[in-house]
Amino acid sequence: MNKLYVGNLSPSVTVEDLKQLFGERKLPVADQVLLKSGYAFVDFPDQNWAIKAIETLSANVTLSMFSSPTGKVELHGKVIEVDYSVPKKLRSRKIQIRNIPPHLQWEVLDGLLAQYGSVENVEQVNTDTETAVVNVTYATKEEAKVAIEKLTGHQFEDYSFRVSYILDMDAAPPLQGPRMRRGGRASRDQDPSQPGTSGGLGGPRHKQHDFPLRMLVPTQFVGAIIGKEGLTIKNVTKQTQSKVDIHRKENAGAAEKPITIHSTPEGCSSACGMILDIMQKEANETKTTEDIPLKILAHNSLVGRLIGKEGRNLKKIEEETGTKITISSLHDLTIYNPERTITVKGSMEECCKAEVEIMRKLREAYENDIAAINQQTNLIPGLNLNALGIFSSGLSVLPPSAGPRGGVPPAASVGYNPFLSHSSHLSGLYGVPPASAIPHQHPQAPEQEVVYLFIPTQAVGALIGKKGQHIKQLARFAGASIKITPAESPDVTERMVIITGPPEAQFKAQGRIFGKLKEENFFTAKEEVKLETHIKVPSTAAGRIIGKGGKTVNELQNLTSAEVIVPRDQTPDENDEVFVKISGHFFASQTAQRKIREIIQQVKQQEQKHQQGAAVPPHHSK
Repeated sequence: MNKLYVGNLSPSVTVEDLKQLFGERKLPVADQVLLKSGYAFVDFPDQNWAIKAIETLSANVTLSMFSSPTGKVELHGKVIEVDYSVPKKLRSRKIQIRNIPPHLQWEVLDGLLAQYGSVENVEQVNTDTETAVVNVTYATKEEAKVAIEKLTGHQFEDYSFRVSYILDMDAAPPLQGPRMRRGGRASRDQDPSQPGTSGGLGGPRHKQHDFPLRMLVPTQFVGAIIGKEGLTIKNVTKQTQSKVDIHRKENAGAAEKPITIHSTPEGCSSACGMILDIMQKEANETKTTEDIPLKILAHNSLVGRLIGKEGRNLKKIEEETGTKITISSLHDLTIYNPERTITVKGSMEECCKAEVEIMRKLREAYENDIAAINQQTNLIPGLNLNALGIFSSGLSVLPPSAGPRGGVPPAASVGYNPFLSHSSHLSGLYGVPPASAIPHQHPQAPEQEVVYLFIPTQAVGALIGKKGQHIKQLARFAGASIKITPAESPDVTERMVIITGPPEAQFKAQGRIFGKLKEENFFTAKEEVKLETHIKVPSTAAGRIIGKGGKTVNELQNLTSAEVIVPRDQTPDENDEVFVKISGHFFASQTAQRKIREIIQQVKQQEQKHQQGAAVPPHHSK
């Protein structure tokens, strides 16, 4: 996706003219420039440069001899057009949106995208621009076409969206088979998803998920960490058997730079200790009197479990290591920065001990989420986790990036696949195959489910939004009916939200509501969002959910970490159904709901078999 189309060229334009234009705009002088009559194709080193070229050569600013009076870029008296080179047959479901405000919340963006169709995937692209860039995949090419028409020039505050088609290889006609080179070797045009090829899922496969340590270090110490000709950092990587990425070119002028360390837990801790030691020695030599704190970056979706209930986990780590630990505010989170900063103060030895415990908790939370996500994907056929963004601050299911803060690494590194999905997203920072890699099943006419979710009364306004805008966007995004019941009295502390839709719609709608409550600070930074949910089950299935002596419900609670209660004093309603109460955080609640639905399905199937058996005339049985 690095080839650009440069159109509306004067017949007198030469390759040298184009190269001079690129040099003038500080773009890499492309080796591959194919000049035709009136247009040209130009290859750039990577997508980042391609985006920069599109933005630079489409800028409405007056620069040099190549600018027209309107600020557009001219060559030989004609305003040039620059966009991705995408053959018509590959213009299908995938588009790129640029010039997005960096502070725009995912929730708002997803709501906007959902207005034009069903969004399958959203990927954030790392760029050097101040604004955000995302790649979006719609369910159909018709929806993508409408989105391009509607979103091109869309104004958000002082930003005007720019939208292009990008290559959709899924739209290409299927190959007859891999072309064979002489000697029987397949060409490099084989399916990139096959093992052994570069990119996509074909990268190195690991038995364990790579969970890197992310640090922030003062910019003034980056040179010392790298060392002369890179010798110091090479020594760190060699001694600790780790891969260390120092993102020194990002966030020009920033006081701190991120570092990503890929290794075993022990290797990450060793590398962290060596880097702290290097910085302390440099501080002593430069007579910097202040102690240098350890700063760890962690995705917001994991931080709640590090803190623990009422801050117990964090207090325990502080007491055991003799450190003081603080965590940055939720208000610092944006579309570009999904991570929070964990600052550890103490002696170097104390900070290293704290790092081990902090990373252990984060890694544990991450592994639990992966297990829950894998289970959730199996439980809900066709579930696409990529387009959700359900956790606190409306961000992705799991961390979306492993490069500079909030961006995507420019090249693949051992242990993770760079940003295969946004939300994507189950890749990037922590190296997990995205949900989009799991084949989607498409059941016919999915069953409509009804869920009763209880939220704090004071959160109703935030969920509804101005003139009902938020709840409408949420319903459209999830594909569900969402209704908030009237308050029974002025002093009620909770309101009931009735959600109707198939399993995937339930997952999306409930997830977004959990995320919204966290984002709007109805739960503190030290609290995990836990809500009560009711679902109706046939009264004949209630006993099966409880099990003999409560065995089934106890196993259900142990498996899901949710509290599950089947009140025994209920009178079945007109449909012979009773309520089951489920309380817990999002994944716990979702897993419990799906398990209970499985039990209901089993009971229904057994009843149907029994009825069919009873309906068979005696003379048919021999």
